[in-house]
Amino acid sequence: MLAGMNALRHRLRTAITVVALFGASAPAPAAVAVRSARATPVDPDTAAIIAAAQKAALAAVNFREGDAAGFARARRDFTPEGWAAFLKPMEPFLDRDGAPTLTSTFVAAHDATLVDDTRGVLHLRIPGTLTQRNAHSATTYSPAAIEVFAIRNHDPGSPPMSIQRLTQIVCVGASTACR
Repeated sequence: MLAGMNALRHRLRTAITVVALFGASAPAPAAVAVRSARATPVDPDTAAIIAAAQKAALAAVNFREGDAAGFARARRDFTPEGWAAFLKPMEPFLDRDGAPTLTSTFVAAHDATLVDDTRGVLHLRIPGTLTQRNAHSATTYSPAAIEVFAIRNHDPGSPPMSIQRLTQIVCVGASTACR
């Protein structure tokens, strides 16, 4: 049993570098205080896209063991390639019906920081604490962060953005990547 738990913990730690973080719900777009890693102020349209991306990212990574429908609901906020990339490291932790075999919670330390905005792709970072648990154990990673790459949608009737890539980071020591 101990060997099995250690193997599961190792798989979780290995996957954690590419598995999305699991989040609490984000504040409404008007309540998101946009932080920018650059000195340039963020325009209102970009701020709205950042708020939507933060809300979608946190919703995507907030799921419970056995909740296939809740887990799949996040798909609408991803590009097809982004969703496929999000699922890839999750495959060992999904049952045959697509339900997660673990529960994870990400608590954001503060709102998303705009790291970069290049050619319509917004790079955001959301720092916080990640907790993953299953029937046998629980592990908390702090500090941690979600890296989000969101593209602007210009099609009428579509959401303002789609997640192109969602990755989690677990920081060790004095690393600043999770701030």
